[in-house]
Amino acid sequence: MVVEPSAAVFNDMMTKVNTLGSYTGGDQGFLNSYYSDFPNAHVFEPNLPLEVVNTRPVPNMERLSTLYNADVGLYMLANKWMVDESELHVIHYTLGPLKPWDWWTSWLLKPVDVWQDIRVKLEESLPGTAGGTNPKDEFAVKVLFLLPLCALLFCCYHSFLQTRDHFGSFCRTSLGDHIRHLYFKVRSVGSVAYTGVSSSSTINSNHQFSNSAQLKVPAYLGGSSIVVCFMVALVAFGISFSIVPRQAMPWTGLLLVYEWTFTMFFLLFGGFLHLIYKWGKATAFQAGSFSSDVESSDYDSGKGHQRQASACDFVTWYYGMGMALLAVIAPSLPAMFGVTALFLRLGLMVAGGIVLAAFMTYASEHLAIRSYLRGLEDRDTTTRLRSACFLC
Repeated sequence: MVVEPSAAVFNDMMTKVNTLGSYTGGDQGFLNSYYSDFPNAHVFEPNLPLEVVNTRPVPNMERLSTLYNADVGLYMLANKWMVDESELHVIHYTLGPLKPWDWWTSWLLKPVDVWQDIRVKLEESLPGTAGGTNPKDEFAVKVLFLLPLCALLFCCYHSFLQTRDHFGSFCRTSLGDHIRHLYFKVRSVGSVAYTGVSSSSTINSNHQFSNSAQLKVPAYLGGSSIVVCFMVALVAFGISFSIVPRQAMPWTGLLLVYEWTFTMFFLLFGGFLHLIYKWGKATAFQAGSFSSDVESSDYDSGKGHQRQASACDFVTWYYGMGMALLAVIAPSLPAMFGVTALFLRLGLMVAGGIVLAAFMTYASEHLAIRSYLRGLEDRDTTTRLRSACFLC
């Protein structure tokens, strides 16, 4: 921009500032009204030969072409530039919440890639500013990266301390069970039939127990677990999004948001499921409605040991990993399909979010009911093996 200060022009503007209209209510509308013939002004042509420039009269006003003011908003509408992209000199990022220095903008607007490519090539003007970085943001990124890992390690260590006293006896008992099972399988001729009957009886007893326990599940447990699940997810995402520095690199910001969201979600919702488990255990203890026959059959068939061994069962891992996988896939759909248009990108993300919400609805209800039933089943088990999985 070349500016030639003029006291005469300024004084003239001040005399008209209260009489000329402003369609924006501010300085931009006033300037457009003051220079009313600007839309019809001659377009500046920087590549004209010097002979042509010297032979034509000097215009009173010239305006820059789109090459010097390529509006990102116009790119959004057509998903392309109206001019040759290789000839662009200035890109104008006009969209308020989608500025190029915000890390999330790179995942929505393709023209931001140009800005990021230039940013990483910037030389150091102050200590720690090479590549467009900020020393304070770099320190914050390191702290934010380590805190969730420390929290997970602490939970695993706490779980290890609780299970250390029972681990030796549990391993010895499980090893003895496997040895006896192999012994009878080799020596007994009718081992196949015995195993089949044993499995069938165990399944039937489990089925009877499940049916009797299912009648005791509160009707509002499923709905309340769904509400809690979505509230926890929104809180975890909101906190994660707010604490990550806005000017972090795109990949850094995305990974930090995922790390914090997953950690807080599994800790909070896992704590909720543990309360549901305690609730079911307390309910069964107060009611005392289960017969000792079911308990003895459980222990005779080795179910107590199996329950400890499978404290973090396949179904729980399935739901937990399923939610995490869908949460990663939903925002990645535009990149997978090579979509660059903003509105189509948002549409694909919304579609992926709907699938994620449907899976979370089913998973949260099922996990809460499973936790409650497991509490009913383990009412007299005081040495249940604790697991490092927060959803178990």
